[in-house]
Amino acid sequence: MVKPQRVLRLVACFALFGAFTGCAATQKHESTGQYVDDSVITTKVKGAIFNESALKTMQINVKTYKGVVQLSGFVDSPTGVTKAGEAARGVADVVSVKNDLIVK
Repeated sequence: MVKPQRVLRLVACFALFGAFTGCAATQKHESTGQYVDDSVITTKVKGAIFNESALKTMQINVKTYKGVVQLSGFVDSPTGVTKAGEAARGVADVVSVKNDLIVK
């Protein structure tokens, strides 16, 4: 028969393990703070692109993960690709920009 104290210790151990790993960031998941920071960066990048009169903002998608901004979608010229990348790089807290824009 298993002693109640041993079961209680095991349950407490699992609870503590779950509490400490549940909120931690891993390579595949962001913490809540990182998610909020990335949302702010995404909004700022979208605003910077919107302020570029040469770009059609409805055709450019912006995603951010741990400060790395990914641009995807379509632009009308190679200059548009460059301008969008420069606008994204100019935003504070952007670690790097992955520019996957396509000229149509």
